[in-house]
Amino acid sequence: MKKNILSIFQYLLFLGIGIFLVWWSVSKIEKDDWVEIRAAIQNADYWLVAPVVIILLISHYSRALRWKILMQPLGYKPSIINTFLAVLVGYLANLAIPRLGEVLKCSILARYEKVPVDKLVGTIVAERAFDLVCLIIVFAITILLQIDIIGSFAGDMLGNLLKSKTGSFTPWRIVIGLAILIMLFLLVRFIFRRYAHVAFIIKIKSLFKGIWQGIVSVKDVKQKGWFFFHTALIWVCYLYSIRIGFLAMQQTEPYGVKEAFSVLSMGSVGMIATQGGIGAYPVLVQETMMLYGISENIGKAFGWLLWLLQFFMVLVFGFISLGLLPVLNRKKNTHEKSGLHTT
Repeated sequence: MKKNILSIFQYLLFLGIGIFLVWWSVSKIEKDDWVEIRAAIQNADYWLVAPVVIILLISHYSRALRWKILMQPLGYKPSIINTFLAVLVGYLANLAIPRLGEVLKCSILARYEKVPVDKLVGTIVAERAFDLVCLIIVFAITILLQIDIIGSFAGDMLGNLLKSKTGSFTPWRIVIGLAILIMLFLLVRFIFRRYAHVAFIIKIKSLFKGIWQGIVSVKDVKQKGWFFFHTALIWVCYLYSIRIGFLAMQQTEPYGVKEAFSVLSMGSVGMIATQGGIGAYPVLVQETMMLYGISENIGKAFGWLLWLLQFFMVLVFGFISLGLLPVLNRKKNTHEKSGLHTT
């Protein structure tokens, strides 16, 4: 009962944050700004939607292949079409409730491929662990490629924190800032040791433990080379879907791979922050593009364009997959039933 209440609260919290960000973003738009945003979206080159959709589908197919590789040490070899369709349905389910997709795609394979759901939990943990590692790598590459822009931005933020009202640096603020960081570290360490028996602390520890176990579990994978290839390909596809997305709008056309890394980094955070990235993804993409001289309105238009493309793609292909799964597996189910009658 408590678990169900917590899940509902979590769902409402993520949805509420997303709706608030949408309202906050839209409420700041003046009438004149709407004209510029509408014109930017209307004048976008929608012929480029097709290659972006194809690249994202390749990433999802690659994810399905990687998931299948993770199942091999368990002794299961589901068909790639069922695995691929299960992944697409999982993305669809995640639009409704966070992490429901992971449960649903495991249930689909359990139904059509007779793979026990409990056996698949470890593979999901491994997937999420490597996605986290990849996101950290993407952030690192983003910083290294654009140390001038990001360093300047970080320096301005840090300068505003350390400068006094007159504009001069105050050493005391540095000392106080370091002292606060040390105190926070010691406080977190104390809480984790003193309240190690509390359910919330246990859950956080198990989360980090699960991530580590997921990373280590790859040692049992037979096709390690292919596993890492598909892991890299998934994120390369994400990157180039954004790179091609730049070409859709005249104002963003000059930007390239470096800027795409920045959008991918912050956009991924947006997808994690709220349900399906609603509200958070467009706002973070907008703020990122403004670092490169794009106006707030064009950044907003580009952010919403990218998010809406991904949103409708997940809706369309998710529902198509839901319809295809029983059709494609009808012959298999019929054959299994006839086999049972024969024996």
